[in-house]
Amino acid sequence: MDTIPSAWNEGMFVADFHVHSHFSRATSRDMHPSALNEAAKQKGIFLVGTGDFTHPGYLKELKEELEPDGNGFYVCKGDPEGTRFILTAEVANIFTQAGRNRRIHTCLFAPDFETVEEIQRRLDSIGNITSDGRPIFGFPVKELVRLVMDCSADCLVLPAHIWTPWFSLFGAKSGFDTLEKCFEEQSCHIYALETGLSSDPQMNWRLSCLDKYTLVSNSDAHSPSRLGREANIFSCQPTYKDVISAIKKSKPGFEGTIEFFPEEGKYHYDGHRACGICLKPAETLERQGLCPACGKPVTVGVLHRVEELSDRPEGFVPPGARPCVHLIPLEEILAAIFGVKTITKRVHKEYLRLIEIAGPELDILLWKDEDELSSVVPGEVLAAIKAMREGNVSIRPGFDGEYGRIVPDTIERIDGKGKGPGKPCAKCHQIKLF
Repeated sequence: MDTIPSAWNEGMFVADFHVHSHFSRATSRDMHPSALNEAAKQKGIFLVGTGDFTHPGYLKELKEELEPDGNGFYVCKGDPEGTRFILTAEVANIFTQAGRNRRIHTCLFAPDFETVEEIQRRLDSIGNITSDGRPIFGFPVKELVRLVMDCSADCLVLPAHIWTPWFSLFGAKSGFDTLEKCFEEQSCHIYALETGLSSDPQMNWRLSCLDKYTLVSNSDAHSPSRLGREANIFSCQPTYKDVISAIKKSKPGFEGTIEFFPEEGKYHYDGHRACGICLKPAETLERQGLCPACGKPVTVGVLHRVEELSDRPEGFVPPGARPCVHLIPLEEILAAIFGVKTITKRVHKEYLRLIEIAGPELDILLWKDEDELSSVVPGEVLAAIKAMREGNVSIRPGFDGEYGRIVPDTIERIDGKGKGPGKPCAKCHQIKLF
């Protein structure tokens, strides 16, 4: 399923809907429209969510920096051919339902600033929308759906990262066993689900009850460099109405997703980060859910939760399933080759050099053939991309809030070990060819 589908072509476009602004906690100060515009160009992303439209301060910025493109999207003023923006936000609802504390995150889509202002007005009357870019409310999430859809039938409500243990629809800590139990009479307004970084479509295909929903993937970016680590492929006309329609109907128009390797997500396996304990679901069951080091309950991860609720075997592919491909972000590949962290200047400099000579990041990772890349990309990078495309990767799964580590087998630098390629030049920091 990781071979790029032949139906995916240059006429399609990439969209990443779930991002945050600098008004959200633990986000980069660079998360504002102009920086997102430039980062999306580097990534090869056509359409990006604004994030955080519920925050009055950020909405003011959006109005100052963006203008309509005539198709229901927005562009940065002065760059009409740049990245398109779609108005989005994430909301947290923490409430008690069916005798349990629930914590559910949803992404909201709105067609225009007027609708956003009405959503803001109604939310401001019942809660605090200024304390965080992702506001928290104490009423049931179904009431949020009702409120948003009352503002405009053109809105879309998307349950976010549906398997994350702490804040999601199916999360082990505070979620539900079915979508209908969560949203009740408002379930009819839910058309799509965000799989999250720790799961992929293949995992979700194991639940027959999810067949009727479009499975979308987004980066949940808190900094510009994280854009596009997961994204969606569309073949419809690039308008708000066509994109929303494609999501609701799954096809035609929605072609599939670009995915993290789910093992790299922060909650793929079970575990207890404080003790450094990472467990497969079967190991957790053997230990009655307790950490073998300290005896406290472990955090049950996404894979475990999927296996609890699934009614199909691993590997099942439902009819009409949309394809997906898995990738490793280019900066992570470079960091593994250099044997350093992704945030270093060395990695960033080489990243900028490569996209300058070889094109946007997603073109390098997914679209361009090896012959085309071989003349412009160092051999180590090309070998790593080839291994990634073939699924030949080394895996250290994420657990209990700690990201996993996925690197191409050609690098073998997990935990700083392995042969690795040649060292970078001390003067220019570029990777040396073999």
